[in-house]
Amino acid sequence: MNVLLEVNHLTKQYRDIKAVEDLSFSVMEGDIYGFLGQNGAGKSTTIRMLLTLISPTAGEIKIFGLPLHENRHEILSQTGSIIERPDLYQYLTAYENLSLFARMSKIKVSRKLLMNQLEMVGLAERSQSKVRTFSQGMKQRLGIAVALVHDPKLIILDEPTNGLDPQGIADMRNLILRLSRQMGKTVIVSSHLLSEIEVIASRMIVIHKGKKIAEGVVQEMLDPANTLVQVETANNMNALKWLQETRWATAVIQGRHLQLSMNREDIPQLIRYLGEKGTDIVAVQPRHSLEAYFLSLTNNDTHVEPFAN
Repeated sequence: MNVLLEVNHLTKQYRDIKAVEDLSFSVMEGDIYGFLGQNGAGKSTTIRMLLTLISPTAGEIKIFGLPLHENRHEILSQTGSIIERPDLYQYLTAYENLSLFARMSKIKVSRKLLMNQLEMVGLAERSQSKVRTFSQGMKQRLGIAVALVHDPKLIILDEPTNGLDPQGIADMRNLILRLSRQMGKTVIVSSHLLSEIEVIASRMIVIHKGKKIAEGVVQEMLDPANTLVQVETANNMNALKWLQETRWATAVIQGRHLQLSMNREDIPQLIRYLGEKGTDIVAVQPRHSLEAYFLSLTNNDTHVEPFAN
């Protein structure tokens, strides 16, 4: 599989603040690449550098094997994007919006092709409806149709599920999967929602305070054999004593919980064991292994909260 996008030692500094610091990663052709991190982690800043909306302080970006700063027009002509919410003309219809953006891009397309684009995003039946009547999810889908009108190889979506209801999130998820599986597009998806990235992404990067803390194949990073489990009992000290005699001897007390890393499939056995020892269990909370890894790297930062799920 070929490398489609390569970032090396990317840094963006605003006076005394480094929004992105020495960031390196690569996106393979055909990936749905998840760009995961807390709000304010540097995701949007990185994406704006990928789209030449802002300039990096240092580092190199290559897309399609070409240096971005030297080949901006050629690269962007093969790239589609939605940054935050799509800019659409509210008093034009969906079809008129798509046709207008095609003309602005100096692309000659037929009505059939434009209708096919609207069909692809599930808006063919609303092609003659004015955009002001659309839900936010419908506007997001129309925004993707606009981003696809010039048939780009790379699609970059910054927080595409922000502000959507559960049905809108599901529609967006299915659309992103269709772009990859049926249309062969490479998609970069920025999000702070671990649960969404887990479902759609093939590979991902996790950043925190502008720095990379993890990158790899999603299924390998979400290994159920390395699940962080928090157990709250009526007497954590007694429970910890009993666990010292088992393979779960690495358990520690964190606040009101016992915390240990274990295979997710062993949780019922852990519960039975503690019950047999007369320990009353109040709650058991398993976390994704990636979330556990993130928290283990940031547990000294009192301003960090777990990923949304």
